[in-house]
Amino acid sequence: MKGQSGNPGGRPREIGEIKDLARAHTADAIEALRGIAVDLTAPASARVAASEALLNRAWGRPSLAISAEGESEPLELIVSWRGA
Repeated sequence: MKGQSGNPGGRPREIGEIKDLARAHTADAIEALRGIAVDLTAPASARVAASEALLNRAWGRPSLAISAEGESEPLELIVSWRGA
């Protein structure tokens, strides 16, 4: 029906409660990531992953840059839309 939300009941309460519970542990999770990032005995891959996670949460994920320089063929973008 026109003008009616596809989800009139909104998000289920349980999902909101789970998010609230998870968010209550944000400080601990960030501290754990920090601990891994600065632990010189941790594998390099773990330190990089922890560092990336911290930077992404602090500054956002970097944008994707596409360069058309070089000798490759031009890019072709195909978009398919299946709307109502």
